[in-house]
Amino acid sequence: MSISKNQLKLITSLSQKKYRIKHQLFIAEGVKVVEEMLHTNFKVHLLFCTADYVSTIEKKKVIVVSEKELKKISKLKTPNKVFAIFEFPAVTNLKEQGLILALDAINDPGNLGTIIRLCDWFGVTQLVCSLDTVDAFNPKVVQASMGSLTRVSIVYTDLLPLIKATKLPVFIADMEGQNVYTFSLPKEAVLIMGNEANGISDSIRDVVNHKVSIPRFGELQETESLNVATASAILLSEFKRSSAL
Repeated sequence: MSISKNQLKLITSLSQKKYRIKHQLFIAEGVKVVEEMLHTNFKVHLLFCTADYVSTIEKKKVIVVSEKELKKISKLKTPNKVFAIFEFPAVTNLKEQGLILALDAINDPGNLGTIIRLCDWFGVTQLVCSLDTVDAFNPKVVQASMGSLTRVSIVYTDLLPLIKATKLPVFIADMEGQNVYTFSLPKEAVLIMGNEANGISDSIRDVVNHKVSIPRFGELQETESLNVATASAILLSEFKRSSAL
């Protein structure tokens, strides 16, 4: 079976955020990512696959295509066996409990996807993104998250009012902050990670009291900064380690 013009038009449009929002749909590719989503409450809209891919979902939603057809719609350099379109999950309300990770203007899809995986790994179930953070349903983010997107609740909001209203202690990653390895970290908190190039925005920096840093141990001390995903991994690990003591 070939892919129809309307289906191709829909798939092409979902590369853009405005059409993902309009249709409330997003793309996922590859056996691992798609299977992870099929085993959750994510609802599949359409699934394109090669004949050797076995699926248990409703047949009316499955379209068997050739490898050539799959390559035509794939966003990957090396197309896999399956390409799916899923419905957006239901929006959940933020709960002020546990460790919450917040992202201030993260631009790179790969970084966001990795951070979602980190949240999943460290048991951080709530991720808050500023309105100018890259879309979590961007195909590159979905791919980089490797299925963890199904286990982390993601909320997009204006961070400043949230920070001012929360009763939880709020921390930012800051080069001038206190050494995270010697700082007593709480079990419940909001940790904010900043933009790849500019760090935490001034408006947020001005209202946050707790600043923590990851010290450099290299002899030359010439490394300017860590990648935001790498820094997130270290800080999440320290928060979790501290709360386990």
